Amino acid sequence: MRKLVVTILTSLDGYVAGPGGDFMAMPLDESFSAYNLERLRAADTLLLGRTTFLGFRSYWPPVADDPEQPETEREISRRNTAARKVVVSDSLSADDLAGWGESELVRRAAAHDAVRRLKAQDGADILVFGSVPVWNDLLAAGLVDELHVMVGNGVLGDGAPAFTVRLPERLPLQETRRLEGSDNVLLVYAASARDQRRRRSATSTHQPG
Repeated sequence: MRKLVVTILTSLDGYVAGPGGDFMAMPLDESFSAYNLERLRAADTLLLGRTTFLGFRSYWPPVADDPEQPETEREISRRNTAARKVVVSDSLSADDLAGWGESELVRRAAAHDAVRRLKAQDGADILVFGSVPVWNDLLAAGLVDELHVMVGNGVLGDGAPAFTVRLPERLPLQETRRLEGSDNVLLVYAASARDQRRRRSATSTHQPG
C-alpha cells in the first residue's frame, strides 16, 4: 500500500498564502524547491485541486526547456509533467485536463473512495502540493499518511490559513530537519488513522500497569 503525502509551506503564523492568495508573499528560498524535488523523486502521482492544477499546468511545462531556469526547477518541471495527475474538482470536465500528460478527473463526493483506490495500487508515493481544501478534507478523513510542513521564517499577519478543519487527535511527530542553507525547518507528521492507532497501541503497551 503506497503513501499519500501532503507537502506544504507555512509562515510562522500558519498561512500558506498572503492576502488575496498571494503565494509570493510566503518566506520562499531555494530550500523550498529542493525539498519539493526530493518529494517528487519519491512519487509518481500528483493529487491536486482545480486551482493548483490549472496554476501548475500554466506555469510548469515550459520551465523544463528554459535555459535561464536552475536545474532544480527544470527537473521539477519534467517530473510534474511525467507524473500521473488526479484532479479533484466539481467544475472541471475531463476535456479541461487535456494537454499535460496522463490525468484523471475525480468529483469531490468520490474523492475518498478514489484515494483509497489509488493507495491500494502498486506504485510510488501520491503527492499533494497546494490544494488546501482537498487535503484538509482527506486529512480529517484519516486518508493522509504523512504531512510534511515546511515552516518559513516570516510572519504574514493575514492570508490563507493552512488548516481549515479541526482534527480529533494530535498528530505524532516523525521527523524534524533544518533545511540546508535555510532558516526554514521541516516537520513531518504521521497523519493516517492507521498510524495514529499504532502509536496509541504502542504507548498503552509501555505504560506501567
